[in-house]
Amino acid sequence: MSQPTIESILQEKRQFEPSPEFSQAARIGSLEAYEELYRKAAQDPAAFWAELAEQELYWFKKWDQVLDWQPPFAKWFVGGKTNISYNCLDRHLTTWRRNKAALIWEGEPGDSRTLTYAQLHREVCQIANVLKDLGVKKGDRVGIYMPMVPEAAIAMLACARIGAPHTVIFGGFSAEALKDRLQDAEAKLVITADGGFRKDKVVSLKPAVDQALADNAVPSVENVLVVQRTKAAIEMVSGRDHWWHELQAGASADCPAEEMDSEDMLFILYTSGTTGKPKGVVHTTAGYNLYTHMTYQWTFDAKDTDVYWCTADVGWITGHSYIVYGPLSNGATSLMYEGVPRPSNPGCFWDVIEKYGVNIFYTAPTAIRAFIKMGEEIPNSRDLSSLRILGTVGEPINPEAWMWYHRVIGGGRCPIVDTWWQTETGGFMITPLPGAIPTKPGSATKPFPGILADVVDLEGNSVGANEGGYLVVRHPWPSMMRTVYGNDERYRRTYWEHIPPQNGQYLYFAGDGARKDEDGYFWVMGRVDDVISVSGHRLGTMEIESALVSHPAVAEAAVVGRPDDLKGEEVFAFVTLEGHFEPSDDLKTELKQHVVNEIGAIARPGEIRFAEALPKTRSGKIIRRFLRNLASGESVAGDASTMEDQSVLEKLRQGS
Repeated sequence: MSQPTIESILQEKRQFEPSPEFSQAARIGSLEAYEELYRKAAQDPAAFWAELAEQELYWFKKWDQVLDWQPPFAKWFVGGKTNISYNCLDRHLTTWRRNKAALIWEGEPGDSRTLTYAQLHREVCQIANVLKDLGVKKGDRVGIYMPMVPEAAIAMLACARIGAPHTVIFGGFSAEALKDRLQDAEAKLVITADGGFRKDKVVSLKPAVDQALADNAVPSVENVLVVQRTKAAIEMVSGRDHWWHELQAGASADCPAEEMDSEDMLFILYTSGTTGKPKGVVHTTAGYNLYTHMTYQWTFDAKDTDVYWCTADVGWITGHSYIVYGPLSNGATSLMYEGVPRPSNPGCFWDVIEKYGVNIFYTAPTAIRAFIKMGEEIPNSRDLSSLRILGTVGEPINPEAWMWYHRVIGGGRCPIVDTWWQTETGGFMITPLPGAIPTKPGSATKPFPGILADVVDLEGNSVGANEGGYLVVRHPWPSMMRTVYGNDERYRRTYWEHIPPQNGQYLYFAGDGARKDEDGYFWVMGRVDDVISVSGHRLGTMEIESALVSHPAVAEAAVVGRPDDLKGEEVFAFVTLEGHFEPSDDLKTELKQHVVNEIGAIARPGEIRFAEALPKTRSGKIIRRFLRNLASGESVAGDASTMEDQSVLEKLRQGS
């Protein structure tokens, strides 16, 4: 692993201050207030988190010790007893929130449902009792393989209620990937659905569960609980498979929340590795609860009147932390949507915002770039005036997409919170607090209070302003992953041994390259393996992609490195064009020169390939490993089951 240094930086100088009106009404309303919070947290992190834990969460029993840090293993709120399902539901029932909407759900075919906190509590208790009746006990793992329906959130909260760690497996994963994860977690029960709706089609799920469990491949699984969503014909295995609605109908709504130790496992979530054994990220109860609670509250400047919408799937960490646990712990109204923009309804996101008066909208840069390609007419024809805050998640956002989002969707009035974090971190690590921190397009700005982030060289030394390096965190935080499930050594090796400890201080290595500018703002370059070495010069792929997308002809770009005998690697760019531009050799030449103008000759793409679309997961992330295979002339390797449209690869192979 060599150290990234940026030869040339996109000189993004635009800066956007929060409006005086926004700051005045915000929870944290000035840069000075943020800096005071940050100083307080940095001076004594344990005291900072303990004070918030006491104020913000319900405890059956208070902790004995705030932090037990035996690097690289942390325990937070040692000896404390709480329950995240209780914090998300029960404690709201004695307040006016009892009859407030907790979940608003919009189905793709147009059906909808709203659950108040009282109604959600009732259904969670019923399903918790169903799980117990099916033999699930505290500590047993439960697999959840579901579409974006309320039952997915209900299942998670029911598992948490009885102390059964859940592992949610994204509904786009193949039967083989599902089997691997169920085997690794030694799941006792699986919760699934007959199927779901996506892009005007029925997507089946139960058959994949049957295939994963065939021939006793996962002997730990004793029962399967099935939600009826599409009413498609499916096989129900006698004695093993049970209909959710039938068992729920006879279940008691009385199920007291289990008193959980702070460090009891809450869930395992598998990162999307393509080779080797899946890596189960373990999160525990109290620290995760506190951190998702606080990051939701401060980053989205949460108000009791807000309707909040995160467009992620519950199968990803974003759905765990910022559809279910963070919002509901705060007593928020969280919106779930089953669908995605599709040819039959490209404006469906804007329809949902208009229909429900959404105030906070949180989505991925990939989605924003797709909206840009569709044009401004569609969002401009909807009433988006309810929006107060916009957010981005999943990857760094290029400045031009940021500006379009700000101007077209936010009407120039909504702060954008560009959040950097990971499955492993549990919650936002670097993010603007919208009433306090001026934003810069393309930068996640500053660390959340209590997060001691830095950019360092290979020896762990801080690098200077605008010098590229490795993004690290210097001190434990409450929602950090505790280990890789069943493999402490892999946890140590993957996250704690890349950068050597300094004076006994261990550094969490995020795997991302980054720089800090002269104002202390963080600019994340992307994964270290998304850094290209051209003649010994390290170039961030995001930087080159940002240069390409800043050209008026380009809607979206993905850049990878192609092996080159002379330079080591050569820049290879895949580009999708705005609707009225046509591919041509002249345009390729123009785009190459545009990159040279923006960054320098070292970044000139060796090849540009035009594409109608880029290979993406169903959650909207570009699958760069396939692009690396194509660029190198290799056969495409790895599981393609999560790809949204597998025909995209064949079209790219034929492209020139």
